[in-house]
Amino acid sequence: MSTAAIHPRTHTIVFDFDGTIALGDGPIIAYARAIASSLTPAAADEFLSAVSTALLREPGHPLAEASDGYELVRLASESLPVAPDTHNAAYLASRELLATDAAPVTAPEGLADFLRTAREHATIVLATNAPDIRIAETLDSLGLADYFDHIYTSVGKPAGLDAVLDEWMPAGPLLSIGDIWANDLEPAYRRGATTAFLSDTPHPHADFTAATLGELYEALNSWLHGTHREPQAAPPTTTAPPAVLN
Repeated sequence: MSTAAIHPRTHTIVFDFDGTIALGDGPIIAYARAIASSLTPAAADEFLSAVSTALLREPGHPLAEASDGYELVRLASESLPVAPDTHNAAYLASRELLATDAAPVTAPEGLADFLRTAREHATIVLATNAPDIRIAETLDSLGLADYFDHIYTSVGKPAGLDAVLDEWMPAGPLLSIGDIWANDLEPAYRRGATTAFLSDTPHPHADFTAATLGELYEALNSWLHGTHREPQAAPPTTTAPPAVLN
């Protein structure tokens, strides 16, 4: 969803949702539990144990390289005897629990304070592949409901992010923040926008990289006050990676 396009500020910051401002494995575990509900008790226990181990993200684990927790659960369940529509139904069921005791999330430390001051200079945008299910309630529970000017759900990143960029890049400098390079940042990088990558592993094209958002506040404030990369579009890619739930 999106409110009317009014661009009163010179900068725009586009945030991803899951793994960026809504942190924790609570929703992932809720997703796994929803899948497990269709299994025998023994199979469900084995599957949930495997997911819990994989979520420790130990180096060398077969699922350690999954792009996010949702992909991790999907890969862990590939050999299970589940119906074709089980994963989608389980995902939607888990979103109905978002930010409840059954699927808890937390916000990055200091994010509300950062957004409060950032909105003096920037329009704050949320762009997520997730459906419009308990997004507003989650932002409220995290103390962030007052700071997002525009919210886009079911975006269909990576390709779908271009429509958001089309709307906001003409207004002035744009910064995209997320935890999955291909989905949240590569489309913005290709268009010459600034990127902030939340990862333990630096990306060669990211302007800013840190494991946590809190480590980037100083750099993001510098960007807001005029220190930002001039647009230099990357060479176009021939194929786009598949969208993942994020």
